[in-house]
Amino acid sequence: MTEKEKMLKSLMYDASDEELTKMRGKAHRLCKEYNDTFEDETEKRGKILAELLPNSKSGLYLQGPIQFDYGVFTSFGENCYANFNLVILDCCEVTIGNNVFFGPNCTVATPIHPMCADERRMRKNSDGTLSNNEYAKPVTINDDCWLASNVTVCGGVTIGKGCVIGAGSVVTKDIPDGSFAAGNPCKVIRKITDKDSIKHLIQ
Repeated sequence: MTEKEKMLKSLMYDASDEELTKMRGKAHRLCKEYNDTFEDETEKRGKILAELLPNSKSGLYLQGPIQFDYGVFTSFGENCYANFNLVILDCCEVTIGNNVFFGPNCTVATPIHPMCADERRMRKNSDGTLSNNEYAKPVTINDDCWLASNVTVCGGVTIGKGCVIGAGSVVTKDIPDGSFAAGNPCKVIRKITDKDSIKHLIQ
C-alpha cells in the first residue's frame, strides 16, 4: 500500500513520501498563482481552479486567498462560495455539497497528530529525511450549509444538510440536518425552522 493510499484510508502515513510531497508542491504552487490574480481575471482563475480542484462542479467562487494541501482530494458541489482566507487541509477526502457558503477565515483540517509528545516528535528516516506520525479523517459538509466567519471543522466530522455554524465555532462532532450550532466545542443550539425566515425581518 502506498503512503497516499494509507493517508486516504485514515491510516498512519509518512507525509514526507515523494509522491505526496510532489502533490502538495503542485497544489501550493496553484494556490499561490490563484492568490496572485485579481478578481476580474475570471478566465485565469477558472483555469487554475480546474487544475487545483478537478472534482468540483460549476458555480464555484473562491474569493481568495486560498490554501489547499492537495486540492484533488476536495470536491465542491454546485454554486459554492468562500470568502477571504479559506484553508482546506485535505489529507483525507473533503466533500462539500451544493450551495455551501463559507465566511472569511474558515478552516477544514483533516490531519490528526498524536496526543503524546513522544509519538508526535519528528523522527529521522533511513535516508536522512524527517517525518512524523500522522493520520487524517474525512470531512463532509452537506448541501445548503453556511459556515460563518472563523469556523474550524476538524477531521472526521459530518455536517448535515441546511446547517448554520455560528462564527468562531470549532466543530469536533457531527451536526445533524437543519441545525443552528455554535461554540467551542460546537454544539447544537436549536433546529432551524420557518420562524427563522428572513421574511419575518422585513418591515
